[in-house]
Amino acid sequence: GPAHLFRLAGKCFSFVESTYKYEFCPFHNVTQHEQTFRWNAYSGILGIWHEWEIDNNTFAGMWMREGDSCETKSRQTKVHLVCGKSNKLADVSEPSTCVYSLTFQTPLVCHPHSLLVYPTLTEALQRKWDEAEQLLYDELITDQGYKKILKEIFEEAGLLKATEEKEVEKQNKKISLEFETVEKCSKEYKQLSEEIKKLRVLLSQHGIAYKGNSGE
Repeated sequence: GPAHLFRLAGKCFSFVESTYKYEFCPFHNVTQHEQTFRWNAYSGILGIWHEWEIDNNTFAGMWMREGDSCETKSRQTKVHLVCGKSNKLADVSEPSTCVYSLTFQTPLVCHPHSLLVYPTLTEALQRKWDEAEQLLYDELITDQGYKKILKEIFEEAGLLKATEEKEVEKQNKKISLEFETVEKCSKEYKQLSEEIKKLRVLLSQHGIAYKGNSGE
């Protein structure tokens, strides 16, 4: 994400509402502590730093997920970043059961360009974005196709977490034996041949018979 926001890392900001004290530690977690003398007063995690909320190609907030379990799911919190004179946690609400909303004020987001996603990307990913813009302009992809490419760019940059299926797909790609070019195929074939030679030597050293065929 935006490098200038990293100076918030390692700091925590609290907000007290009624009998609850909320604590937001950017890039770490959000916690809630019930300040009563009840024997079972709640104290726990409302979310751990997970990914960015990106809206209109701008960092709109931070998602803290995988907090303490709550009925059938985990508690999660969305932290909205808004311009303010000082760094402070300004508001906390629970729009739906176990999903919390925090408003964090900071002067670090007051500049109109301070939360743009594009400048935080590598040159390669910026090029990929530029190409997608051009394709959209030339009407070679739909708006939906453009958004899909952007999502892939954000995932590749580590701003968004890829879904589990995507991760599996990625792993499968790594072990796939399909090659984009003949050159890559030849290189891989050479490496495998070398490996087989070494393994044959090892097998013969240990007196293990090896049956190969000419079309291996």
